[in-house]
Amino acid sequence: MAKNTTAKAGPPIKVLIVDDEEAHADTVADSLARVGYDCTVATSGQEGAAMLERDSFEVVVTDLRMKDTNGLELLARANEVLPDAEVILVTGHGTVQSAVEAMQQGAFNYLLKPLDLQQLRAVVDNASRNQHLRRANAELTRRLDEKFGFEGVIGNSPAMHDVIDRLRRIAPTDATVLIQGDTGTGKELVAQAIHQNSPRKSRPFVGLNCAALSENILESELFGHIKGAFTDASADRVGKFEYANGGTLFLDEVGDMPLPTQIKLLRVLESGEITRVGSNEPVKVNVRILSATNRDLEQAIVAGTFREDLYHRLKVVAIRLPNLAERTQDIPLLIDHFVKSQSGRHGKDIKSMSTAARRRLMGFNWTGNVRQLKNTVESMIVVDYDGVLDLDDLPEEFHSNDPQTITSGGAGLAELVGKPLSEIEGIFIGETLKVTSGNREEAAGLLGIGERTLYRKIKEYGLN
Repeated sequence: MAKNTTAKAGPPIKVLIVDDEEAHADTVADSLARVGYDCTVATSGQEGAAMLERDSFEVVVTDLRMKDTNGLELLARANEVLPDAEVILVTGHGTVQSAVEAMQQGAFNYLLKPLDLQQLRAVVDNASRNQHLRRANAELTRRLDEKFGFEGVIGNSPAMHDVIDRLRRIAPTDATVLIQGDTGTGKELVAQAIHQNSPRKSRPFVGLNCAALSENILESELFGHIKGAFTDASADRVGKFEYANGGTLFLDEVGDMPLPTQIKLLRVLESGEITRVGSNEPVKVNVRILSATNRDLEQAIVAGTFREDLYHRLKVVAIRLPNLAERTQDIPLLIDHFVKSQSGRHGKDIKSMSTAARRRLMGFNWTGNVRQLKNTVESMIVVDYDGVLDLDDLPEEFHSNDPQTITSGGAGLAELVGKPLSEIEGIFIGETLKVTSGNREEAAGLLGIGERTLYRKIKEYGLN
């Protein structure tokens, strides 16, 4: 019959002890419980197998020979139903052959009876450390998924639905991807999401801005160099390609890469080999290339500043990110996301944002796109003192009454002059619904009309 012994303190590592010698099993459980393990005892192999099926254990300590079950069979079952568990085999009939077989089948360790309880604790402690590392890695992966997974690509507009759907299809492949979009649209975030949802997610993601470096420095950064390759090369240096081996290399602003470097990059893509600056020895690399640019590369090809053959190698798959003016309905979602993330970063307790402030943000012409919106929300959080983000927290440029600064739906108010009143009314009702995230009662209050009137106008103007 199964018994449970739990220490009052210590790491919550659950240990299953399986041994048909009940006194021996209890001794093992008591010894481990004293140092902080949550121990469960099963006094037969069949009972142990059943407990593996219905509960979760991080460590299993099982006798090798029992009347009803061989410990190797229990090891195989644990590998099947709890593949992350560490299994320690114990026997009074140890042979080299059985020890080798146990280790080959995935046992964490192999101990002989009579047990040295200090040795047992040391082995279980090592298994426990493995579990803590595994948990830490799982938590890190969860956080990365939250930050860089597709959930991190915020948007509910049709344009962003298309982007996310495309990301889901291309992430599991090894294809090179060209990410195009205006400055501030989130190209690097998309690249990180592709990597984080690819088979390479456990390997490095390495980014390099091609616009920020001269030709010589860029080549050294990409391919590395050997000692003496140039004046300041005092030691060998590994480049981004080698550092990213097995993972993903993200080349930002690739459209600004000098032509000589483009030729060398093309050669790497074709051969899978890099050569460090100053060396003649090729080095094999296995790297997925993601690149991004805010330039029109087809125009650059015509102008002779970008190689057409490299363009086609980088653009096996292309993703175009819409600017914020093309996805204004995502602004409320982005605001809420940035309020949450930046409040935690700056240790602020932000309870809400006023409707007036939301309206001002909704009506602004975001030439800097998502990055500008993020920086604006962060600025409001930093200067806020009462936990409610309001008009007084907005940066100076939002206090202007210039019709070119305050806009509706991405178009300046001056552009509305000459339009029919019915069209203008439809625009403002639509924008108000976006500000209130579709809350008709709140929108009607802001517009100064009744809910029934608002409902009729929503149908009249075909608004969603």
